[in-house]
Amino acid sequence: MRITRRALIQASQPVALTIGNFDGVHLGHQAMLTRVKQAAKRLGIASCVMTFEPHPREFFAPDRAPTRLTNLREKLEYLAELELDQVQIFRFDSQFANISAEMFITHTLKRVLNVRWLLIGDDFRFGARRAGDLALLRQFASRPDGIELEVMPSFVIDGLRVSSTAIRDALACGNLDLAKCLLGRPYSISGRVVNGNKLGKKIGFPTANIQLKHNRPPLSGIFVVEITRQKNTFHAERIKGVASLGIRPTILDHGKPVLEVHLFDFDQDIYGQHLHIDFLHKLRDEERYPDLETLAKQIELDVAHAKAYFARVGTIPHETARLNSQHDYRLQKNPELA
Repeated sequence: MRITRRALIQASQPVALTIGNFDGVHLGHQAMLTRVKQAAKRLGIASCVMTFEPHPREFFAPDRAPTRLTNLREKLEYLAELELDQVQIFRFDSQFANISAEMFITHTLKRVLNVRWLLIGDDFRFGARRAGDLALLRQFASRPDGIELEVMPSFVIDGLRVSSTAIRDALACGNLDLAKCLLGRPYSISGRVVNGNKLGKKIGFPTANIQLKHNRPPLSGIFVVEITRQKNTFHAERIKGVASLGIRPTILDHGKPVLEVHLFDFDQDIYGQHLHIDFLHKLRDEERYPDLETLAKQIELDVAHAKAYFARVGTIPHETARLNSQHDYRLQKNPELA
């Protein structure tokens, strides 16, 4: 998969394109991307995704923007798994936000990206002040030099529209089963192991501190997790564990969210390594305890409950082992994803 961060002057080869933020790359997104690949194959052209960084709502109203389900690296990893040919990342800034709807079609889509076939969602809006809509696209598509246009209806499971918002709501209330149903996989966070205060080790439960790219994760609490660790280019290791994601009220009165993972039966040095954490089951919310001794006793109970969970459900299948794929190997060669 080829990743381009800067707009091309003019693409030489035509593409089949879809446009969106693709936060979470959930089952609705996956259905769209499958359709793009099918069209690209039929037309003999490349499949392409146009996405944005930062999220447009983060640009316009950072204080009210929704929390992200995936950071940029995670999103690109999921897109690579789906075997798209190209991803074009446009920086969403004031210049991009002020492009008129007509200019977005004639310049960005037609000239810069050389779009021959376009798939959009049924609620797609674009251009300055969101003036562009499906009617304008259809008007342009009807021209002799227009773009073949297809509209994707909402993707629905058991009467529920699959959306990033629905997944955020499920995670916020601890419904990991619903989030998994909408995502098509367990919700996960990836990040590098960084130095912490080593408090976990002092109270008998050493943890790996995972670097968070954003300060507002979509869930919090104590969780049963499975960790994927890259051992070499083509082999990954799965490790069971328990994780705490939150502000650690027993340790600090105020603080940023921290993700700490206690790995079962594991004592290797993994500082600097990139881990992928699947959230399988919520054990409880964060609590403030009067002292570290009480906290340690609660962690001991959390570990016991997590091990009981694994004894009950067994090992979780991992058909899409992200850290064990050649797509990830190619992504690792892009320094901007580190």
